[in-house]
Amino acid sequence: MQKFHIKRGDDVVVIAGANKGKSGKVLELLAAKQRARVEGVAMIKRHVRKSEENPNGAIVEREGSVHVSNLMLKSKFDASTKRTAVAAEA
Repeated sequence: MQKFHIKRGDDVVVIAGANKGKSGKVLELLAAKQRARVEGVAMIKRHVRKSEENPNGAIVEREGSVHVSNLMLKSKFDASTKRTAVAAEA
């Protein structure tokens, strides 16, 4: 079993990629692919079949996955020197 620097329920910030700067709570870790699902980040659309829940079918938005190397704990991100340097310049 792999060990990651984040776990389910942690607050994280995306530090690289298309969703850079977004933050949320880790919903799930996908260890086989080294990816994580983060609440409100990397939203994708999925078509859903007709069912009791969706009688006419639907297009549902849900969270995609982000590679764990692109995530940082929010507490560590807020305390980083780069973060404080950028805030001081602005």
